[in-house]
Amino acid sequence: MDKKSFLLRALLLGTLVGLSGCARNPVTGKRELSLMSTEQEIALGKESHPSVVTTMGLYEDKKLNDFINEKGQAMAKISHRPDLPYQFYIVDSPVVNAFAVPGGYVYFTRGILAHFNNEAEFAGVLGHEIGHITARHSVRQQTSQMLGTIGVIAGAVLVPQLGQSIEALQQGLGLFMLKYSRDHESESDKIGVEYSSKIGYDARQMAHFFSTIKRISDNSGQQVPTFMSTHPDPANRNVKVNEMATAYQQQNQGNYRVERDRYLRMIDGIIYGEDPRQGFVENNMFYHPELKFQFPVPKDWQHQNSPSQFQMAAKDGKSAMILMLAKGNTLEEASQTLVQQLNLNVLESGRTTLNGIPALVMISQQKPQQQQGQPQPQQDPKSVLQLGTWLIQYNNTIYALHGLATAGDFATAFRTFEPVAKNFRALTDQEKINRKPERVQIRTVSRDGTFREVMGNLGMPANRLEELGVLNSLKADDKVARGSLIKIIGR
Repeated sequence: MDKKSFLLRALLLGTLVGLSGCARNPVTGKRELSLMSTEQEIALGKESHPSVVTTMGLYEDKKLNDFINEKGQAMAKISHRPDLPYQFYIVDSPVVNAFAVPGGYVYFTRGILAHFNNEAEFAGVLGHEIGHITARHSVRQQTSQMLGTIGVIAGAVLVPQLGQSIEALQQGLGLFMLKYSRDHESESDKIGVEYSSKIGYDARQMAHFFSTIKRISDNSGQQVPTFMSTHPDPANRNVKVNEMATAYQQQNQGNYRVERDRYLRMIDGIIYGEDPRQGFVENNMFYHPELKFQFPVPKDWQHQNSPSQFQMAAKDGKSAMILMLAKGNTLEEASQTLVQQLNLNVLESGRTTLNGIPALVMISQQKPQQQQGQPQPQQDPKSVLQLGTWLIQYNNTIYALHGLATAGDFATAFRTFEPVAKNFRALTDQEKINRKPERVQIRTVSRDGTFREVMGNLGMPANRLEELGVLNSLKADDKVARGSLIKIIGR
């Protein structure tokens, strides 16, 4: 290397170090290049939290919220970064998931809380998520980029062939979840063992919960819960976490709690599965009881619902539809805003009505992104993303129902999109409007028997035995003792 080249590289390295600085990682103790300050981490958490709430909603249950905050703050105090402003929330989602955002924000879905069978399982996952924050995994990946919105996550599952083009429709939805490497996940498992043990829980139960995750993954056949996506295999993690927990307890003798009965009594009545108040699909029809509308779901299409949007897609990945709120006081204003936000080129547009409901239909294509000072990029006309959008003004709200496909597939896809939009109508069926959610109910076993026998005695249908087994972390032939508490599902 010549002297000039050496000096140039030295100057570049010095500039990088000067701009970003070196910091000691609070968990590993190693000095490392830091691209995000603590203040930036906190600011990022504050910025992302409203989007999480808007997208998923919060689950209101005082005793559960008090519980996760009590345990969360206790764990924060013994963590490697006790000075962060930690906050803990339950989000209103049936998905079995937990996630953390830099700066101290930790979220549990009601779905994962329903699947825990004791406080120790919860504490292990709590420690794992706090571990991502204390070990500064987002910083160590040298990025503050988030995994994206719930729409992008769902889109990757529902419409993988559409790839990045579908991301244009997810702007502003903002469900932020960090995607970490396998090494970081393993490190957080180790931290989870340490933290949960330090506040008095048996971390071997954390290992046991990976068996539940494994069953959920195997039974789904396709979508691994986000808590496990891109993670090490849950069966392997079960073994490794159990080994770490056992080693910790051998080195630190103590009375490590499980607290099964107390936890089960605390989740008695928690909503299980989809909450029909947020919308549900039945017989190829989507119903929204609170907003009082309905529209059809094409046969054999996959679908996913959240408080902020409803998505559905063909299994071949060539077309999808998304319903979301539109911004604007009039249909024309909403149309103009949408065109600007999504960088659209409108091909045709016009007013219409859908079963007496005012609407505006618009056919458009997404413009290619152009870098400043660069020529307009060329793209294949057949592969450009094309949208059929129905802006619907209903009950003082404007909804955007988008149909997405590539321009090459759009004409065929539109023949599916159009009947969906044209059958958007008011929901008047009182049975659908008054539909109640299923809930986890805690019962006391009246006599000894197998799990299969106990569920039968409690009136649970045989075709839900595996689902109930996952919920209770039991197999059909496992023995259940008289007097023990157990979960069932009811309304």
